Amino acid sequence: TGRGVAGPEMATSLLKNLLRTTKETMLQQKRASLYTAAHGYEEEMIKNKLQQFAGGSINLSKEDNGIGILTLNNPKLMNAMTGTMMFELQERVTELENWKDGKGLIIYGARNTFCSGSDLNAVKAMSNSQDGMNMCMFMQETLTRLMRLPLISVALVQGKAIGGGAELTTACDFRLMTPGIEIRFVHKHMGLVPGWGGGARLVRIVGSRAALQLLSGAARVDPERALHLGLSEQTLSSSDETGALEEARAWLGQYIEGPASVIQAVKKVVTAGGELPLEAALRMEKDIFGTLWGGPANLQALI
Repeated sequence: TGRGVAGPEMATSLLKNLLRTTKETMLQQKRASLYTAAHGYEEEMIKNKLQQFAGGSINLSKEDNGIGILTLNNPKLMNAMTGTMMFELQERVTELENWKDGKGLIIYGARNTFCSGSDLNAVKAMSNSQDGMNMCMFMQETLTRLMRLPLISVALVQGKAIGGGAELTTACDFRLMTPGIEIRFVHKHMGLVPGWGGGARLVRIVGSRAALQLLSGAARVDPERALHLGLSEQTLSSSDETGALEEARAWLGQYIEGPASVIQAVKKVVTAGGELPLEAALRMEKDIFGTLWGGPANLQALI
């Protein structure tokens, strides 16, 4: 009789576990890809189109200390993002996703300015609704993947971060400012709202009231106001590129001491906690904990 009762209970329990696992897998897949063809997203088409608008580059160097340096390099246009730069940014993010020894990432713009947003030549050429929406989805995908990298990321803001450049800073975990910088969400003056996910991310960083002020007022944000809003962690003392990069490395260094496996696990736990419902985040934390328990770093700490 006991077996007869246990049978249905066991089947129910197995079904519940299966449903829960399926739900979590779907959640993870949903997090992995924001848009599909069902949303009208034509990734290959927009990649081909973006590559028609050449200029500038996105350069990545990986240092032995586990810090990656990602450079927005188009100084002629204040590091405005051309089509090829958008395409290259996605490629660099893929490279960083597969960097097993990585711990931290610093993003900065060449020649002492961060980024002035999209290159207007590409914007004008893709003014029809379909192209605009596909570019929007492409950049949202790329910057969401950047935000979810298992690396602790810092935007080093020098000079100006305008429009899409301001949005790019919000895809990093932290922002460091140099003296005299200006961050400005100017989208309203272009007859637009943020299209690279910067609006949603800004709300999560500074809260809805401050985000509404910054977006509707298109206000210039200087280092002091950025600190006050919680948009910045610190104003560095150096204005020149070399000095500012050294300061940013030192600042990031305090958070990336230890093995890459542990630092990456910490970032994954925080990402899950910020994005998933509590129960799913707890289970994700348990799974990540399980990958470290009894591992080299854990055993070393117990000696």
